[in-house]
Amino acid sequence: MAATPKISDAEWLIMDALWRRHPATAVEIAQELNPRTQWRDQTVRTMLRRLIDKKAVKYRADGKTYYYEPAVTREQCVHVESRSFLERVFGGAAKPLLIHMMQDADLSQEDIAELKRLLAKKGKK
Repeated sequence: MAATPKISDAEWLIMDALWRRHPATAVEIAQELNPRTQWRDQTVRTMLRRLIDKKAVKYRADGKTYYYEPAVTREQCVHVESRSFLERVFGGAAKPLLIHMMQDADLSQEDIAELKRLLAKKGKK
């Protein structure tokens, strides 16, 4: 399997729209994103071309209409982004990230129980 591509913040918006609803045309994506971005159809097409080049998006043509869909999962991209963030901000060390997040986050009792379960599982490895 090819490496999951790193995508920009703007490309992430396109991918997010495609993960929610695909296949979709560039016009449909632009209409969905327009209230937040005011991007024109051509801007969306440019970003779709970049995502195709990165192998993050695939398409099929039906006459003059192109239908786009994700070629990678949200989970794959989240993994790449989280690893990149961990490396950039915390030098690859998970402990300071976890401490920072635990101190800043509003955690429910359910969240705390899930974190304890994950840590216990990790400790057994």
